[in-house]
Amino acid sequence: MKIEYFKEYSFNLNRDMEYKVYGHRGKPCIVFPAQDGRFFDFENFQMIESCRKQIEQGLIQFYCVDSIDLETWSSTDKSPRERIEQHERWYQYVCDEFVPRVRHMSMDANNNEFKGILLTGCSMGAAHSLNFFLRRPDLFDSVIALSGIYHARHFFHEYSDDLVYMNSPIQCIENISLDHYYLDLYRSRKIILCVGQGEWEDDMIVDTKKIEELFKIKNIPAQIDYWGFDVNHDWPWWRKQLPYYLNFIL
Repeated sequence: MKIEYFKEYSFNLNRDMEYKVYGHRGKPCIVFPAQDGRFFDFENFQMIESCRKQIEQGLIQFYCVDSIDLETWSSTDKSPRERIEQHERWYQYVCDEFVPRVRHMSMDANNNEFKGILLTGCSMGAAHSLNFFLRRPDLFDSVIALSGIYHARHFFHEYSDDLVYMNSPIQCIENISLDHYYLDLYRSRKIILCVGQGEWEDDMIVDTKKIEELFKIKNIPAQIDYWGFDVNHDWPWWRKQLPYYLNFIL
């Protein structure tokens, strides 16, 4: 398997940002780490290995981006406004700096053919995946979100402002007008959400059900699955889910 490591300067974050790329060609997939995680976690928790067959067949390339959750969603020593403003700088880094790099490298790997960009992640990575997808359906054509939470209150509690709202998928979908042009983009994309019904999935089940309800109201087609009561919020199950759902995208 081809594996590459990169460290590149981000003008939005004023620092070097690291990432790894797995695979030699195929559909590009941006991977967001779980809460407070790093760009190498998908490899360390054997998620890459679980998808080895699809990677080696040249069906997919994983682009594992780094997170700054400890400065934003998980921070306890900054004001809520500082936290969400820093998140927005990371959001701009991903959209304005990282995505163009992914697109360029992917086209080089695929003989100048652009195959669209898939987003994925587990837990907080799923939350980021759906959030980025809903905010920028012009950049991303598919999402696989595993065991995510989709309301900003889980991290910002009673605090809210314009930026927190923009990063709270349940609130944004609930309030999007029926004539918003994003709805047609959503309807032309592939959306997959999955959650287990075992340990540590309670909040995720609630939010997934709410997103499912809102998608139906807004006529947004999506594949939303609830796995068994033995399926916990943990890596062994995500290693089963991701390669399974990739078959619906690739």
